[in-house]
Amino acid sequence: MLNETAAPAPAGHEIVATDSAIVYQNRWMTVREDQTLRHDGARGIFGVVEKPDFALVVPYGAGGFHLVEQYRYPVRGRYWEFPQGSWEERPDADPLDLAAGELAEETGLSAASMVELGYLYEAYGYCDQGVHIILATDLTQGTTDLDAEEAGLISRWFSEEEVWQLIADGRFRDAPSVAALGLFMQRKAAGRL
Repeated sequence: MLNETAAPAPAGHEIVATDSAIVYQNRWMTVREDQTLRHDGARGIFGVVEKPDFALVVPYGAGGFHLVEQYRYPVRGRYWEFPQGSWEERPDADPLDLAAGELAEETGLSAASMVELGYLYEAYGYCDQGVHIILATDLTQGTTDLDAEEAGLISRWFSEEEVWQLIADGRFRDAPSVAALGLFMQRKAAGRL
């Protein structure tokens, strides 16, 4: 049935689902397969990963950033990134509460000031997950409270220059973290820090 033509999709949408089936599900994600119809009548198929939005925190202080490093199983390596996460049991949590929770859990830090820098999509070619980018400043150190899945996670402060070197060296490859750094630099260049 792929690439067959039919009546066009309803106005206002370029592609609509005519049928949908869940093909995999666990507590972190749902994978579904949609039979689709394009506005020109062409049929197709999409695989979609549904995941709750997450918060990514840019903890900035003393001219640098607090990063975390952990083993990322899908890519079989350890990389530096900004603290981030979601609460599967509370997918509708306030992004600032989520960011504060993830920051404390992964780094032990609390922030007197938290400001949303933007909202982006993780990988909208196949996933509906979004990311709230939160700038955290006026930081105070406490103790971490890592989840079992975060075993081996470490946290460390890096100067801005060192973070750019981590990127150049291929040790900071998380796309949302690099995008967050861009949003941070835009705010800094505008003198809004």
